[in-house]
Amino acid sequence: MIIAIDGPAASGKGTIARRLAAHFGLPHLDTGLIYRATARTVLDWGDRLDDIQRAVAAARGLALTDFDEERLRGAQMGEAASVVAAMPQVRAELIDLQKRFAARPGGAVLDGRDIGTVVCPQADVKIFVTASPEVRAQRRALELHGRGERTAYEDVLADIRRRDERDSHRSTAPLKQAADAVLLDTSDLDIEGAFAAARAIVEERRALAK
Repeated sequence: MIIAIDGPAASGKGTIARRLAAHFGLPHLDTGLIYRATARTVLDWGDRLDDIQRAVAAARGLALTDFDEERLRGAQMGEAASVVAAMPQVRAELIDLQKRFAARPGGAVLDGRDIGTVVCPQADVKIFVTASPEVRAQRRALELHGRGERTAYEDVLADIRRRDERDSHRSTAPLKQAADAVLLDTSDLDIEGAFAAARAIVEERRALAK
């Protein structure tokens, strides 16, 4: 069973995906970390994020064991990942890696921005997780404060809107809801309510497939 979870930044898709993976006993891949790791590598090399050749080289050499999540989280890396993710050449390098992960025996749960539309269009279950920009900014600000990053809510909201614009209008694999994905708005849900709603969607799709 392949479960594709898509949605904008801070919508809750990552937490929902992890919970679903644990519940159904499936491996989980946060594909956003792939782009963050690519951006981190470019920065570690001392190169500019908009250097396409270096970004492609970083993506080509990436392995799923390269993820040091402590260095990949935070507002700076989220913005950096959005920059390299807008490069069609980088996305082409990383899509195959994601497809191989999804093809493992038994299935997998993947979350990102183009899982249901590009990476796993054949996924058994597709969920598009969203929330209002204001709610997402509040969640991200609390997350950053918890990590010791004192960022003003207004700055986080501006970053959220900027990333939404870039992700939704990039030329390759823009952020959008797949035609057969179920929309899950988490604006008024806590994590338990969001997970329960997502689990119900998965179980309903599994029942229909039998």
